[in-house]
Amino acid sequence: MLLADETHGAEIADRRDFADADRGLIGTLEPMVVTTADGRVVWDMDQWAFLDADCPPTVDPSLWRQAQLTAKHGLYEVTDGIFQVRGFDMSNMTLVEGDTGVIVIDPLISAETAEAALALYRRHRGDRPVTAVIYTHAHLDHFGGVLGVVAADTDVPIIAPEHFLEHAVSENVYAGVAMLRRSYYYAAIHLPHSATGTLGVGLGAGGSTGTPGLLAPTLEITRTGQEEVVDGVRMVFQMTPGTECPAEMNLAFPDRRALCMAENATHNLHNLLTLRGAQVRDPRIWARYLAEAIDLFARDAHVVFASHHWPTWGTDDIVAYLTQQRDLYAYLHDQTLRLINQGYVAAEIGEMIEMPPALEKAWHTHGYYGSVNHNVKAIYQRYLGWYDANPAHLWQHPPEAAGKRYVAALGGQDAAVAAARRFLDDGDLRFAAELSSHAVFADPDDRAARELLAETLERLGYGAENATWRNAYLSGAHELRATSIEHTDLDPGGLAPALTITQLFDSVAIRIVGAKAWDHRFSIAWHFTDTDERFHMELSNGALIHHPSHGTNGTRNPYLTVSLTRPQLLGLLSTGATEGVDMTGDAGVLDRLSSLTDAPNPDFPIVTP
Repeated sequence: MLLADETHGAEIADRRDFADADRGLIGTLEPMVVTTADGRVVWDMDQWAFLDADCPPTVDPSLWRQAQLTAKHGLYEVTDGIFQVRGFDMSNMTLVEGDTGVIVIDPLISAETAEAALALYRRHRGDRPVTAVIYTHAHLDHFGGVLGVVAADTDVPIIAPEHFLEHAVSENVYAGVAMLRRSYYYAAIHLPHSATGTLGVGLGAGGSTGTPGLLAPTLEITRTGQEEVVDGVRMVFQMTPGTECPAEMNLAFPDRRALCMAENATHNLHNLLTLRGAQVRDPRIWARYLAEAIDLFARDAHVVFASHHWPTWGTDDIVAYLTQQRDLYAYLHDQTLRLINQGYVAAEIGEMIEMPPALEKAWHTHGYYGSVNHNVKAIYQRYLGWYDANPAHLWQHPPEAAGKRYVAALGGQDAAVAAARRFLDDGDLRFAAELSSHAVFADPDDRAARELLAETLERLGYGAENATWRNAYLSGAHELRATSIEHTDLDPGGLAPALTITQLFDSVAIRIVGAKAWDHRFSIAWHFTDTDERFHMELSNGALIHHPSHGTNGTRNPYLTVSLTRPQLLGLLSTGATEGVDMTGDAGVLDRLSSLTDAPNPDFPIVTP
């Protein structure tokens, strides 16, 4: 269910998940606040105390229940020798005790929260050294805090799935600014934590705002069935690429009858396409890897846990849980394709699909983070793209131009706002939002139109079971009522050293202002003296082309030859520093290149033109 129209009655009284979420609690921090060295708060779980009350009318009861569960925090014993720190970030940190120390799985987003989580573990379990770090997949909340648990020059193994580094640094590079801005909506960065604000993201209580970093893996997992023994702990891995992340893996601890499902099975319907933006995930292969996990590991497991939410205990319950998760993604995939082949378009299919009663009854299949509606649209996009084959939709006006035309067709700005108000008063919130959005794009200074749209979005948010939909609606309402867009600085600088040379050059290429660069042509030969790599770069017809070169100078008669190390390239691109960089030829080419770029806008408008 996406929008609430009634309470869940007796189902809300079901407290089994609460018992599981509390099971094994050892202790927590009081107060539950994490700060940087200079006192800036990067994580505060005490602000969720309001969830102890009964559900208010401004929140869907099912979402209130999920928020209560994701607000729990502390150190928990999962099974003998396996512990989790939950509620110290969006994700969980898992700690597996070995012969001489402890293996850390998924060290959260920020160094500060990861350090606090490890300190809590050590307070109760002793000052055990970290003997390995495992990244289950290539999303920031599963590796960003690594420098909070080990030093940058650590010699402990860093274990990750094949192609981890490629995806860890690429997903948020090319469209990273737009993804970050959109994430302010889906995570409600600027909203208060309250019954009229954000309740987290369904997957967790939100994300920390500390210092992310990245250490490259030293041991890659490349095949299902690969077995590794680290610090006396035997682990068997299952590769699951293309599921929740392009590079992801599950892992079993057969000697402890425990199974880690990474982020492939959590206590909600996950995203096939996140509202912040990403590449569409494959529900078909997702379901098949869940089926494989059941066959390989589940029937021998006593507990299954993941990098979000709380564990499930008991072999029968584990098999039932993973089976329902498997069927959830398979059903969405197959039914969407069935209806696609009957000629229905994405918006229609999103309204048509009904979930099987057994899946609808299970709490962990509800759309607190993903949703049936937008996952169906993602599947459509994966197979057919954005175009629904109706030629009337092939070349539509962009929002501002369309808004002015809709308003004119409705008889002017006042008439358009009045029509939107009628639909709102009649309870058709969706069409009221559409009409009032057109009015805002036609005249963004019309305060009545802005307030009407804000009121409509607010009511949609209050009725949403999905946390990220709620956040998006309420964030839109917040910005419509604000006098300016609030800026949030989230520093990704700790990831830059992990980018490949190609990715660094790509980050320049996507900032070239095409029309400004049409009439410029030059080439640069790059020689990296620390790795003996050579690259050819050429500006031609407004496109900055670059590729590895096998020639001595990278190209014939380049305008400029640059010899430097990879760290010097980072300095050159970030600050323009040229100390120690050897240049032969026209050094002014670098200034010309810089003059042809622009900077991305991290605060672009969303609900207004």
